[in-house]
Amino acid sequence: MTPEAFIAKWKASDLNERAAAQPHFTDLCRLLGEETPSEADREGTWYAFERGATKTTGGRGWADVWKRGHFGWEYKSRGKDLTTAFAQLQQYAIALENPPLLVVCDLDRFRIHTNWNNTVSVTHELALEDLRDPVARQKLKAVLSDPDQLRPGKTRQALTEEAASEFATLAQSLRERGHNPEAVAHFINRLVFCMFADDIGLLPNKLFAKMLGSARTRPPQFEAMARQLFGAMRSGGLVAVE
Repeated sequence: MTPEAFIAKWKASDLNERAAAQPHFTDLCRLLGEETPSEADREGTWYAFERGATKTTGGRGWADVWKRGHFGWEYKSRGKDLTTAFAQLQQYAIALENPPLLVVCDLDRFRIHTNWNNTVSVTHELALEDLRDPVARQKLKAVLSDPDQLRPGKTRQALTEEAASEFATLAQSLRERGHNPEAVAHFINRLVFCMFADDIGLLPNKLFAKMLGSARTRPPQFEAMARQLFGAMRSGGLVAVE
């Protein structure tokens, strides 16, 4: 199957996730020159559609496609929330033997999340139209046959050490400007907590990241934005980030 044929077929498709999952993945295998699950593993013991899995929260579910040591793959209907789909797939990850890649797809978008232990997770997002590009197709081919091509280079320990060094530099700079050391430590702790809250969703819509992005172009406004955010976190209220 050519990229043009694949794109045209699935751009026009109105199938729901259940009806689309297997034919879409089969066509993707044809496009990428890879064996389908039924061709590679007739018994479905290590590569299969509809792989049953126990959720970490209890109950049973199914990953739409699974390949041992490679990926778990969840389909959703066009336009559905892929973040929710990823959260669903994460509940299956342990039962799926913790594959290094977790993929969610709504026919128009492919979102590949790396899932190696002790590495910083990286997300690769591709659109249906991107499949005209050989580089984009190679990423999907790596998912199916060579996940190590997508392994991130930075470990969690390295990222933690890098962040600690940056915070130490910031703290030293603030103290050299005459700020009280205890106040500096309290401020740094607040920043660290905001990053944590942003990461796990306690702050909505990546609010803190957006605030930092806005402050990069207007540094003098950071103090007012931070004061407003800290106040709202302490006692409630609205926070506006331009």
